[in-house]
Amino acid sequence: MLKTFWLNNKKILKHIAVIFIVWQLVILAISLISPYFVSKRDLYVYSERGIPDFLSQRANFDGIHYLSISQKGYGYLQQAFFPFYPSVIKFIAPLFGGKLLFAGLFISNFCFLVALFIFYKLVRLDFGEQAARRSLIFLLVFPTSFFFGTVYTESLFLMLVLGSFYAARKNKWFLSAILGSFASYTRIVGILLLPALIYERWNLSANLNLKARVKNFLPLIILPLGLLKYMFFLWNNFKDPFMFFHVQPLFGAERSGNKIILLYQVFWRYLKMILTTKIDPLYFAVWLEFLIAIGAIILLFFCYKKKIQFSYLFFASLAYLLPTLTGTFSSLPRYFLALFPCFIILGTIRNKVVYKLILIGFSLLFIISCSFFLNGIWIS
Repeated sequence: MLKTFWLNNKKILKHIAVIFIVWQLVILAISLISPYFVSKRDLYVYSERGIPDFLSQRANFDGIHYLSISQKGYGYLQQAFFPFYPSVIKFIAPLFGGKLLFAGLFISNFCFLVALFIFYKLVRLDFGEQAARRSLIFLLVFPTSFFFGTVYTESLFLMLVLGSFYAARKNKWFLSAILGSFASYTRIVGILLLPALIYERWNLSANLNLKARVKNFLPLIILPLGLLKYMFFLWNNFKDPFMFFHVQPLFGAERSGNKIILLYQVFWRYLKMILTTKIDPLYFAVWLEFLIAIGAIILLFFCYKKKIQFSYLFFASLAYLLPTLTGTFSSLPRYFLALFPCFIILGTIRNKVVYKLILIGFSLLFIISCSFFLNGIWIS
């Protein structure tokens, strides 16, 4: 079975291995060189005795919380972080001598490799070989793609989302729903797979009678169970099933945890910030968040125009809007990584000049963003 899989996919697996290794080497180079140019801030930098900085700094910021939850369970105000990723870290840590950091890095990087392969297969279904390969490149050079190699949920979540859609496209609905359930147990945005997959299933059932349609939707009942499991845990332990939302304001960035802020209000707020914030690393983060917020809208528009699978766009559009309802684009540069249709549309660019300019722009922003993150400066 493995031999057949290798023979059928040898070419793309080699390609993915090469670009993944190059990507890792670039991150390693940045981690070694950037301290000479960027002043380190120790407040949210992870360190562990006996582990070199180029590894430990991959658990900066949220990584500290995930490792803490893996080790001690939920502490003060950590309920914003969903439990599946830290649970997997804890489960496989014995394979790494109990080193939670190594377990977290292994999960993230392994899941990213799997996600790259699934993404390639998914894009190739509709757009062919060249677009699939180019989509992978754009994903790897995106300014915040380094998060895929850190102790964050990005790799695991993307793998589950892509796997769920790919299984649905192959008419494996139970598998699709199970993967979607784990996605909703990894991040709140995972629950948005449900309406997207309902739409996908409805289209495939268009010629069936009502009874047959209802039967076809039964597997999707599984999908919300991940989120419901976490909500039950929060209710049982903290008497607040929506605590993951209510603690948001306490993580800074002026997030709202008790009211919904509309998108135009967030854009207006960012325009004021751009005009009033002093020029420092935070100013770079504000601009990055603002530009990616605009870029996402533009790319999603072109996705609709290109008629990319509507279920993908339904998910991506909702996944874009949901975090903005807290009143900020903070973390949007990282959340953008799950908006995979945007990378598909980039992969279909045929104009060589535009293609190269975007790659160069992404690469420069990647170097700056990665340098800041690894040295304890907030990016996303």
